[in-house]
Amino acid sequence: MRPDAVMLFAAGFGTRMRPLTATRPKPLIKVSGRPLIDYALDQVREYDAAQIVCNLHYLAEVLEAHLANTNILLSREEPDILDTGGGLKAALPLLDRDPVFTMNTDAVWRGPNPLTYLADIWNPENMDALLLCVPKANAVGHAGAGDFLIGPQNRAERGPGVIYTGLQIIKTDVVSVVPDNIFSLNLVWDQLMSDQQLSVATYPGQWCDVGSPSGIKLAEEFLEHADG
Repeated sequence: MRPDAVMLFAAGFGTRMRPLTATRPKPLIKVSGRPLIDYALDQVREYDAAQIVCNLHYLAEVLEAHLANTNILLSREEPDILDTGGGLKAALPLLDRDPVFTMNTDAVWRGPNPLTYLADIWNPENMDALLLCVPKANAVGHAGAGDFLIGPQNRAERGPGVIYTGLQIIKTDVVSVVPDNIFSLNLVWDQLMSDQQLSVATYPGQWCDVGSPSGIKLAEEFLEHADG
C-alpha cells in the first residue's frame, strides 16, 4: 500500500540553532528567505499525501500561526515534549493511516522527490520500517561518522556508515505498542533491527542538514547550485 500520511517533526527546542531559536522554533529559521519547514512541505505536497500532521511544542503558537489556513493538522505536545517516538504515537489518531512517513523539518534536498523515491522501494511484506539515508559523500553540513551500516538484503545495522536523512516509512503498530508516552524512535528501531525488520534505502541525490547557524549559508549555497 502506498503510504499516504506524513508526520512532520517540528516540536524540538533547536538548541544547536541558538541564538536564532530564542524567538522562533527551528522550522521557521529562514534559508534563502523561506522558513525551513516550507522546503519540507514542498516535498510533501509534490508527493500529494492525503494527510499531513505536524507536532508542536517549543514556541508552538509561532509555528501554529505560520501553518494557519493550511490543511495541516496540528499535534500539540503539552505539558511535556514527547521525543520522536512519543510524538508519533500521540499523533497516530490524527494521521489515521498505516503505514506513515515521518520527516524532519531541518534539511533541504537536491534530486528526486525523497518521499516518492522511498515509497517506490517500500515493501510491507518484509519491512516494518524503511529509513532513507545518504552516503557521506552526498551529505552537506553534517558532521559525524554516519548512523547505519547496510547489511544483507539492505537491513539496517548500527555503525559508522550512511547518514539518516530524517525521512522514513514506518508501520504504526510498532509504535503504538510501546507502553511509554515519551520515547525516542531509536527504541523502536533497535527492536526492529533485532527482528530483521528495519531496512535502509540510499538516496541517489544530495541532502543538506541545516543543524546550526553555520549550516544556513551552506544550505543557501546548496540551493543556489540546485537552481543553476
